[in-house]
Amino acid sequence: MSVITNQLRDMSSLFMRSEVNRWLKSDFESIDKKLKRYSLLEKNKGKTYLQVLRETYKTIAQDYPNEYVVKNEFLNQRIKKLVGTDQSVVFNEFRVGKAIADLVLFNGDSKVFEIKTILDREYRLDAQLTEYKKIFNYVYIIVPIEQLDKYNGYDIEVGIITYDQISREFEVKREASKNTNMDVDVLMEVLHSKEYLEIIADNFEVPDEINSFNQFEISKKLISTLPIDRLNKIFVETMKKRDINNLFFNKINSEFNQICLSMNLKKEERDNMISNLRKIIT
Repeated sequence: MSVITNQLRDMSSLFMRSEVNRWLKSDFESIDKKLKRYSLLEKNKGKTYLQVLRETYKTIAQDYPNEYVVKNEFLNQRIKKLVGTDQSVVFNEFRVGKAIADLVLFNGDSKVFEIKTILDREYRLDAQLTEYKKIFNYVYIIVPIEQLDKYNGYDIEVGIITYDQISREFEVKREASKNTNMDVDVLMEVLHSKEYLEIIADNFEVPDEINSFNQFEISKKLISTLPIDRLNKIFVETMKKRDINNLFFNKINSEFNQICLSMNLKKEERDNMISNLRKIIT
């Protein structure tokens, strides 16, 4: 791996949860250390940390399009058009069975997006797609445009969206087929106890014998009797009730939209982070 690639990989690690937690405390030591490591501190004195991070993002987007960049660009360009009301919600890193989905969108249906960058290997993809098809209506993979042929052979029911590193644009190459499966075992792993108890209260006579020790098994048994189309609708509506902060689609400082979603930051927390980052580098 080249020196330049190592530097880009190192600088891209600034867009991590651990870093944001430091920024929220006005701690910029790790940024200073990286700038010193690559003899960039003197060059950037007089700029704000916010300016440096925005410039860093632009560079890695052009030359080192890792998962953070692709996910952030997809949020800004495509998901933003779908999440504009309180009738939609998007999740980052949503656990499903043995897999963790990169992005999941709930509006009228459920959609899952798995990202594979030029830096990734696809050895786990078959297993991931199998898990996603157990519970989501539409399954998509997002892949580099230059690797389209490599991914075209995967399940034809799975949609394909390409990402062009040069233009930083996405294009749907194949629409996903609608999936109506609903694996109750997987669903029960996704649901919180409060959620599945609310589902049985809304749809059944709650058994007298239910208690904290048997509520999972009793709820699972009851929920498994619901028609699949009803269960799909319940799943979508239940997820949309979760306390997820999707007020992160900002045109200004959009470089941070993905990390704000990842950390489920409230508006005031995001504003505080941006305010702190306006500190001048001395």
